[in-house]
Amino acid sequence: MAKKIDTTLVILTRNEITGMKALVKKIPFGKVDEAFVVDFNSTDGTKEFVKKNKIRLINQIKPGRGEAFRLAVSLARGQHLVFFSPDGNENPQDIPKLLKLLGQGYDLAIASRFLPESRNEEDDQVLKFRAWANQGFTLLANLFWGGRLTDSINGYRAITKKAFYRLDLDAPGYVIEYQMSIRALKLRLKIAELATREGNRLGGESGSKALPTGWLFIRFLIREILIGSGF
Repeated sequence: MAKKIDTTLVILTRNEITGMKALVKKIPFGKVDEAFVVDFNSTDGTKEFVKKNKIRLINQIKPGRGEAFRLAVSLARGQHLVFFSPDGNENPQDIPKLLKLLGQGYDLAIASRFLPESRNEEDDQVLKFRAWANQGFTLLANLFWGGRLTDSINGYRAITKKAFYRLDLDAPGYVIEYQMSIRALKLRLKIAELATREGNRLGGESGSKALPTGWLFIRFLIREILIGSGF
């Protein structure tokens, strides 16, 4: 009898060879039913490393983090999905904790960098521009849609496949998580946050550029205000 597939780990990569080498032994593959990598155009050996370690590799053709999410959900066999980026920021030990929250009945579980027990990568800095922007956008989402979130933007999260399709997400790039949080608030889905301790990035630079990404967030926030629940 075939084993039932309930949980799926999605690892998102684009030139993350440094992080993959450092973290592959720490990722709890044994605590999920299914795992695969969604890779977009890596040229640093990431894809070859994934194949060498016998991890299923999905080649993403269309660009954008939003597209990676949609592709992963369409291919996942599990009903509970967790999205993980092996860049050093995200603690792989939180993977089963996020999935456990879905098992307890939550539709969406977010690893928060702003709960009292959490750590944000910028905590040791005087000027915390990314953290302040995150908190500002989260505050606006809470004000408009009656939420109590502390981190609406972090990509480290788990969601049920049913909830994902209910949200009908069409955002590109790094705004996909913000749109997900906003629409989950609109539909009054059950959302949980898990305190996480963000590590320092391993190798390379973030694919999210501050100013262009900020403007995209503003544009999508206005769009979500205007469309209400009409999605």
